[in-house]
Amino acid sequence: MSPTPLPTPSPVTALTFAAKKARGEKIVVVTAYDATFAALFDRAPVDALLVGDSLGMVIQGHANTLPVELEHVVYHTAAVSRAAKRAHVIADMPFMSYQISPEEALRSAGRLVQAGGAHAVKLEGGQEMAAQVSKIVAAGIPVMGHLGLTPQSIHRLGGFRVQGKDHAAAERLLDDARALERAGCYALVLESIPAELAATITRALAIPTIGIGAGPECDGQVLVCYDLLGLNPAFQPKFVKVYATLHEQVSAALTAFANDVKAGTFPGPEHCFHAPVRPQRDAAKAAVDI
Repeated sequence: MSPTPLPTPSPVTALTFAAKKARGEKIVVVTAYDATFAALFDRAPVDALLVGDSLGMVIQGHANTLPVELEHVVYHTAAVSRAAKRAHVIADMPFMSYQISPEEALRSAGRLVQAGGAHAVKLEGGQEMAAQVSKIVAAGIPVMGHLGLTPQSIHRLGGFRVQGKDHAAAERLLDDARALERAGCYALVLESIPAELAATITRALAIPTIGIGAGPECDGQVLVCYDLLGLNPAFQPKFVKVYATLHEQVSAALTAFANDVKAGTFPGPEHCFHAPVRPQRDAAKAAVDI
């Protein structure tokens, strides 16, 4: 008898996030930027793949996310969405793709869904972005908010710094979180804020919170895949736990490949294709030589 096939897991949706919060189940989110990693992550117990504008740093080599353009995110989202069969795919709205007006925000979000295949979009900002959120949600596109350290505002924030450390700043973030929930966000990223504040916001909201550098009381957690896989040993901020040291394995594999090539041991017979027929050109030349 052939084994009974395992049931195919149901796709994760925006509604899944709400159900998980209601049940007290943690939500797992990781960034993804290409089809190969997306396929690997999709087979793992990961709920959502975030095509973050962090691609400007880890893929494009910029110092921050500001140079990322809408079409860059569309391109990478399309690659991820083709490979993701189960995970919820969220596309970051990059700098200046939504700030100008609610109408411009809707056009950008529509592009990420229509051309990129995203299931939802994420944007940064609080009460000042409520109109944008409402406009996008009214068109049927789920929106994830993002508060705390908002990387697109690093010049105003003075760099990558922990936010909400004093009473006034904490109150503003709580007000912003409530405003985003009222505007229709289905979830909210809290980045680099005190754990106590993140816990307060999480308890105050009906929608789930996803933390990154925001303590354990959030409803879920997100990390950049390159960080948790240990692909960049030079970047290890406090909020990142490194679960693998792939930079060592990559370096070792490439060194072994280079050594084999230089020694002439690669390719070996098992890596070669063989056929007894010689090209006609060579056969003619051999006849002339005779």
